[in-house]
Amino acid sequence: MVRIRMKKMGKSHNPVYRIIAIDSKRGRDSAELANLGLYEPKKDYFRLNMTLYQEWISRGAQPTKNLLVLLKAQPKLSHF
Repeated sequence: MVRIRMKKMGKSHNPVYRIIAIDSKRGRDSAELANLGLYEPKKDYFRLNMTLYQEWISRGAQPTKNLLVLLKAQPKLSHF
């Protein structure tokens, strides 16, 4: 099963998360199937390629709970 989750990047005390599609049995830092977006909590920056996101959802990929919470918190994406 494919999951859409956040992959932690960045430095200590300055986290950056890439939103990726990855096989659910693989680790967080394994090679991703697709890079869907970026989230920088310190800068309050969020970018998600909705076309790719919808494509992966239609293929059966499931977003993680943490990603759904993040999507619901975005004013432009409140329909999640």
